[in-house]
Amino acid sequence: MSVYDLLIIDPQNDFLDIAGAALPVPGANADMQRVADWLIGHVDQIRHITVTLDSHASVGIERTTFWQQADGGGVAPFTVITAAQVQQGLYRPRHEALSSEVVAYLHALEAGGQRQLIVWPVHCVLGTWGHNIHGGLSDAIAVWEQRSGRMCHKVLKGQNPLTEQYSAFQAEVPRADDARTLLNRPLVQALSAPGAPLLIAGEALSHCVAASVTDLMQELSADRVRDMVLLTDAMSPVQGFEAVGSAFLDRAREAGVQTRTLAGWV
Repeated sequence: MSVYDLLIIDPQNDFLDIAGAALPVPGANADMQRVADWLIGHVDQIRHITVTLDSHASVGIERTTFWQQADGGGVAPFTVITAAQVQQGLYRPRHEALSSEVVAYLHALEAGGQRQLIVWPVHCVLGTWGHNIHGGLSDAIAVWEQRSGRMCHKVLKGQNPLTEQYSAFQAEVPRADDARTLLNRPLVQALSAPGAPLLIAGEALSHCVAASVTDLMQELSADRVRDMVLLTDAMSPVQGFEAVGSAFLDRAREAGVQTRTLAGWV
């Protein structure tokens, strides 16, 4: 009988395409139900389960509540804000005392030429309904815990309001004054143990899944990377970012990561 490790990235209500979700990802609810159903059918074959949880305050640098326009008006979700725009006064943090720190952050974020700040709707606030795990998946994990006698490892990410954190492993711009934003080496080590393929599901393919898996590939041995399996019918991109998700899957395959679907898995 085959044995598997399971990593589920941000399977939270606010990302599901259901009523009340703050940032619904088309297809996400069905994705997570497929994982739940598969887990129930393979409960005795799972060695470890790790679930990451986007965990935010209500105000943070990547959300609408942090920003205002020059005239004091609000900033719409999905607005891209650059350091130059803040320096020009087009956008500013609601708390002016943070302005210099914010500009420094944006310069650091943009330094590689590939990243910019996107303003998101307020989502996955720690302690709210939106932060909770998909109900069916939560129930399936509880069955596994009872059957196996082991605990699902739940990992909070994104708790520092002054840096973004798509990846489960480190913030976009790590902060020396906050260890939670630095590379999570214990998590990398936990996922690097040989002996079982690492199956990966979660939301959203285009952002948190892509960032997490990209970081993980850089930390694992080539052999362990080849043990990684992206479950492509258990992850969906944010609407409008479909090409980003597809490009990530191509890069992962080129690096040796496997892709397959849960549908028809026996």
